Amino acid sequence: MAEAFFNSLSKRGKAISAGTNPDKEIHPWTIQLMREVGIDVTQQKPKLLTDKLIRKADKIIIMDSDSLKNIPSENLSKLENWQIKKLLGEPIGRVREIRDEIKEKIEQLIKEDYSSNRF
Repeated sequence: MAEAFFNSLSKRGKAISAGTNPDKEIHPWTIQLMREVGIDVTQQKPKLLTDKLIRKADKIIIMDSDSLKNIPSENLSKLENWQIKKLLGEPIGRVREIRDEIKEKIEQLIKEDYSSNRF
C-alpha cells in the first residue's frame, strides 16, 4: 500500500516496498481496498528485502520494530519507523483504517521532503 500511494502521489521519487518474508502474491483485500481509492495494484508483486535495496535507498521506512533487526547499522540514519499495525488477521474495516493511516503518512512524507526537492 505504501509503495502504491507514494508512487501515485510523488512527482519526483519512486518507492519500492519489500519485506523480509514476502507473500507470494498481493492479498485480495489489498487489491480491493486500493481499488476503492483509485489505485490498481494487481500488477504488483511482493519483493524480498535485500542488502542491495537497502544500500540504494534514500530513505528506509519500516512498519514495525521487528523489521529493524534486518537493517544494517550503517543504514540506520536513513531509517524511519512508522509502527503500523500488521494487517494480517484484522477485519477488513480495520485494514481500511490502516490503509488510510498509511496514505496520511505518505502524504506527510512527501510534503516534508518536497521542500528539500527530494520527492
